[in-house]
Amino acid sequence: MDFSSKLLENAVHEMSQLPGIGKRTALRLVLHLLKQPNGQTMRLASALEDLRNSVKFCSQCHNISDVEICEICANPKRDESLVCVVEDIRDVMAIENTGQFNGRYHVLGGKISPMEGVGPQELTITSLVNKAKEGRIKELIFALSSTMEGDTTNFYIYKQLEGLQVKTSTIARGISVGDELEYADEVTLGRSILNRIPFENSLKTN
Repeated sequence: MDFSSKLLENAVHEMSQLPGIGKRTALRLVLHLLKQPNGQTMRLASALEDLRNSVKFCSQCHNISDVEICEICANPKRDESLVCVVEDIRDVMAIENTGQFNGRYHVLGGKISPMEGVGPQELTITSLVNKAKEGRIKELIFALSSTMEGDTTNFYIYKQLEGLQVKTSTIARGISVGDELEYADEVTLGRSILNRIPFENSLKTN
């Protein structure tokens, strides 16, 4: 792709680094931004800069937040002994939209995937296990996507909790095997949370 401007080429290159954005789509987006009022483009740039420089991760659940402790963890009406383990903030948003869960979350920041160089040490598993050892958790709900990587991560955490008085469950398989959690409809996801099953039972059926 030949560019008449180095500035345009650089902008397209950076835009194409985003997931699912190829060179042609990146070019279309950049040209669209050029057609917009200067203030709109500056607001977008400012919002991204503020996000990059000021965003925080909740010190308790590792969810993205504007403050040290996110709104969910700071809410005294939430059951802190019931913790839902998810991959990232998109899954928190998906479950919250069901209105069926009143516990707290623990955001791992990914799934164990040796092929992608992601091991347990790259995730927030240690802090989760530490919370369980402190006796702050009565039940853990595994709500990772039902993929090989998700199941591997569930099992690894399950083994780390051996000997602790922590009940483990997994969302019911109303979520199809191989599906990403964020794409599930709210009714199906809500029912999966309500009809969760002991994690040991899921091991027997796999």
